[in-house]
Amino acid sequence: MLKDITIGQYFPGHSAVHRMDPRMKLILTVFYIVVLFVVSNPFGFIPSVLFLTWAYLLAGIPLKMIARSIKPILPVILFTSILNLFFVSGESVIFALGPLHMTWQGVYTAFRMALRLVLLIAGTSLMTYTTSPIALTDAIEQLLRPLKAVHFPVHELAMMMSIALRFIPTLVEETDKIMSAQKARGADMESGGLIHRAKALVPVLIPLFISAFRRAEELALAMECRCYRGGEGRTRLKQLRYTRLDFVGLLAATAFLAVVIAINLIPMPFLEWLM
Repeated sequence: MLKDITIGQYFPGHSAVHRMDPRMKLILTVFYIVVLFVVSNPFGFIPSVLFLTWAYLLAGIPLKMIARSIKPILPVILFTSILNLFFVSGESVIFALGPLHMTWQGVYTAFRMALRLVLLIAGTSLMTYTTSPIALTDAIEQLLRPLKAVHFPVHELAMMMSIALRFIPTLVEETDKIMSAQKARGADMESGGLIHRAKALVPVLIPLFISAFRRAEELALAMECRCYRGGEGRTRLKQLRYTRLDFVGLLAATAFLAVVIAINLIPMPFLEWLM
């Protein structure tokens, strides 16, 4: 399970998506998230799926990476789906068992929420797959630059987000090593009830926290030794510039939004009883 966590990983490449300006990729990711929450009928998800599939193929990222990015949050998706199945009220009851009842409205809501979560995770993962942490830091800092007028610590925020994202794979790898070491010493982390499994994780969490604090201290010391003083007067080797490729991506995203809005505006009487 831990090896399937791909959040924060970067896969170098020279595809069109890799070569896009990180600011544009960040804007398009937020744009895509907003569109997902605008969709009100199930047919509106069809262009979302097609657009995301096209983006993955264009980036040269295997589609199996979508499954790897979704697998760690699969329990959350299943839990949310079960809640929607049995606790969404409606008139079209499929079956009832005591206080629990399943309706067609609940099935529709569970399907819509599960698909929305899957597309949300897959869309945001594509940005981290194709954008290095340094480029992502620069993009966040430049997009939030207007907030400097109100003395908001833009550079510090961007740096913290980038470091946190960068160290997710490192902490996952460290957790895997600690769990393997504990199992080699006879620790049982897979049998027993929920409380027993939670107690079995204590020998893992303590060394993990110690390792995380040690890494944080080493990173702070390394930055201090290099006379790091924040973003004031800092220069960049690679200057961010929008290119024709970025505007093509923006045009494709605009067309995608237009299609989703058009589908939402089409009257579908056979779906009204599910709404």
